Amino acid sequence: MRILIANDDGVDAKGIQTLNQFLSNKYETVLVAPDRNRSGASNSLTLTRTLQPKQVAPGQYSVDGTPSDCVNLAISEVIDGKFDFVVSGINHGPNLGDDVIYSGTVAAAMEARHVGCFAIAVSLVGNKHFDTAAKVIMNLIADHKALTSLSQSLPKGSILNVNVPDVEFENIKGFKVTRLGYRKSAQPAISAQHPKGIPSYWIGALSEPHDEKEGTDFHAINQGYVSITPLHTDMTCYNAMNSISTWLDTPLDENE
Repeated sequence: MRILIANDDGVDAKGIQTLNQFLSNKYETVLVAPDRNRSGASNSLTLTRTLQPKQVAPGQYSVDGTPSDCVNLAISEVIDGKFDFVVSGINHGPNLGDDVIYSGTVAAAMEARHVGCFAIAVSLVGNKHFDTAAKVIMNLIADHKALTSLSQSLPKGSILNVNVPDVEFENIKGFKVTRLGYRKSAQPAISAQHPKGIPSYWIGALSEPHDEKEGTDFHAINQGYVSITPLHTDMTCYNAMNSISTWLDTPLDENE
């Protein structure tokens, strides 16, 4: 198999380098990642300037853009040919619940699937045991035939979002297929000191989980399991469509 590896933490991040180290021992890999940390970039593409990929090591390229830019260029065959599938990560920290809306790691996988390539996003819920997350991915993709069958059976635009507890591999309890939980309301922005007195703020920290019931990705991680959540790009709220149709059926008031 020929695997494209991407991330949002940057080309030199420990997570992506660990993942590449493991995967390249068995598969042909090409690493294409942002030239700096682009966490929180979501699905953004760079449309107002050109991009300049640079080879930084054998089989490794940096791009002066977003995670989605990296995957787009690679799968467009601007960088080093075709790929069987994409692995995005290992992200430094979780991508659970609402996190997936902002995540550049998840977005890179989404970009791959959007252009027809099966993709997995993988995150370590911590910053220590990156080897564990890499071994989890090695286990998940070991059976190429089963992986191909799975990728063909998933709805168009679907990816797998994998979160791994930050523990030794032997302490992983197993795998659970999960749904997204969600966090409480966002924390407020934090005022920051600026040497010239310019009003400055940090975006607030992530909130604690609000929905971490059994079956959610939060619950699986808390119980020591790898969480695997299928995601897709269709964000339509189907349950709301009838209510909106009824609302639109209300006669117009000419006096308004």
